[in-house]
Amino acid sequence: MQTTGKPERLFGRDAEWRELTEFAASPTIGATLGLVYGRRRQGKTLMLELLTRQTSGFLFAATQQSETQNLADLGAAYGAFLGLRQPVSFPSWREALEELFRLGENRAVPVIIDEFPYLVNASPGLPSYLQQALSPLGFAKEHTRTRMILCGSALTTMAQLLGGGAPLRGRASMELVVRPFRYREAAAFWQVSHDPELAFRLHALVGGTPAYLEMSGGSAPSSAAEFDEWVARRLLNPASAMFREGGLLLREESSIADPTSYAATLAALCAGNHRRSEIASALGRPSSALGHLLSGLRDIGLIDQIDDALREKRSVYRIAEPVVRFHQLLIQRHEPALVIGRASQVWAGNADTVAGKIYGPHFEDLAREWCFEHADPGTLGGMAARVRPTEIACREHRQGHEIDIVVTESPSFAAERITAIGEAKGTSTAMDVPHLERLEHLRGLLPAAKVGPLPKLLLFSRSGFTDALRRVADARADIELVDLARMYGGS
Repeated sequence: MQTTGKPERLFGRDAEWRELTEFAASPTIGATLGLVYGRRRQGKTLMLELLTRQTSGFLFAATQQSETQNLADLGAAYGAFLGLRQPVSFPSWREALEELFRLGENRAVPVIIDEFPYLVNASPGLPSYLQQALSPLGFAKEHTRTRMILCGSALTTMAQLLGGGAPLRGRASMELVVRPFRYREAAAFWQVSHDPELAFRLHALVGGTPAYLEMSGGSAPSSAAEFDEWVARRLLNPASAMFREGGLLLREESSIADPTSYAATLAALCAGNHRRSEIASALGRPSSALGHLLSGLRDIGLIDQIDDALREKRSVYRIAEPVVRFHQLLIQRHEPALVIGRASQVWAGNADTVAGKIYGPHFEDLAREWCFEHADPGTLGGMAARVRPTEIACREHRQGHEIDIVVTESPSFAAERITAIGEAKGTSTAMDVPHLERLEHLRGLLPAAKVGPLPKLLLFSRSGFTDALRRVADARADIELVDLARMYGGS
């Protein structure tokens, strides 16, 4: 098999590429099955096409059509792969699978079926046929080294292939989920790592989906000074490919039967309702009726559920895909004005909404992500096992106080303990000493049973810190100040 390093054309995806190449090149006798899935526009097809090219493998991209039409297209692709002058005729999927698995008789070869959910929709029995073809004593398992990869963007359909009593449960040796780039990787992809403020604003609006760079005109604004004009031209322009993207993400998922109810749930979340009871109140529904809506949105990667750090069975929900939040708060609400060309006015007139409901929550998310993925143990007072928010009661002020960041570690054979707490401010004003004093007050309210050594205090600020706060922090080992530059380049 021809295997070399990762192609230059493929940005990032080091872990994904390693998993794919190891799966495809495995010398073990016996056909194997792998799944690759993720939301659309994450670069799955590009990655698999590059793998096919490097390994001389076979790739078939299904389309939304009948079983007969798909079998005809597969036969044409199969014949072309073998160098035949005429397409091969497959009377059924059983015969087609038998021939596809024979491709690995002489060497380890990847056989990739892209958009597999299209085939399942037209041929519901296909997973069962695959189960039979991969029988432990069957020809494929005993005499071939075919590495079959099923790829798709219908997240629910793909995940269900291996779940519960599904025919393929236990048959796959690889399940690779391709997710959007993380925030540092996204900054490098957009070539804005040199400007953390610009990188943050971009990520807060468009997230880490690779295809959004091309859909936004192929380049980022050259500086933060040009950002507003870029947003008006590339995101709020009805002629842009990004204009309706935030609404299409929900409607392109086949498992969402009633997009209206799910869209209303997203709107409630974007408006700042993060607890289940708050969402229910905004929708005018009982809390017990939200289960399928929240789980459905979580399954397709549009929202996350974050457990409370101190109270069991209490959680908050957050928007996981920034373009959905941007669409709900700006495009959907102001579409008539945007259609007639008032993008700059809409963007300027909603500065408070952008600051409070987009930049603020997003900065908190990135602060938690930094703690978990980039901060070293010395910064956090230990190794972060989980990073979550919480709300803690205060008798002095007779109210609950929110804590944006609670870092806990789980030592071996010991109870989980809090090593640090933090506050994150994505506003345009610098953090000052009162923010530290508030955080010290909250540290004193932590339950003694969950605290080991004195937890560290983490202050995250998008706009930096006052000189007075820096002087205090410099004199104390229990305080860490984290600005955007450190979030994007330090630990």
